[in-house]
Amino acid sequence: MEKFLAVFTMKGCPHCETMKERITESGIDFIDMDIEENADEYEVFSKITENDFVPAFMIMEIDENDEEKRETHLFAPGRDYEEIEDGIKIIKEHFN
Repeated sequence: MEKFLAVFTMKGCPHCETMKERITESGIDFIDMDIEENADEYEVFSKITENDFVPAFMIMEIDENDEEKRETHLFAPGRDYEEIEDGIKIIKEHFN
């Protein structure tokens, strides 16, 4: 299973910077999705999660043998985790 991590962030957000630093320290690759530069994608994410707080993230899993088999997991602060460390724990559980 191939896995991808996308993190929705906002310029000037200290929590976003902390999350990106912690993910990098964990050795996990990710795509930084600035919500201003990726407004359409973030709007869809926000509607699905009914949450517009950042940093938020999604983990996409694709079956290497059957690309039709995909799973996407969406995580938003205040909905799925409270503290940055809780979000990092979720990420590590999916990638380690």
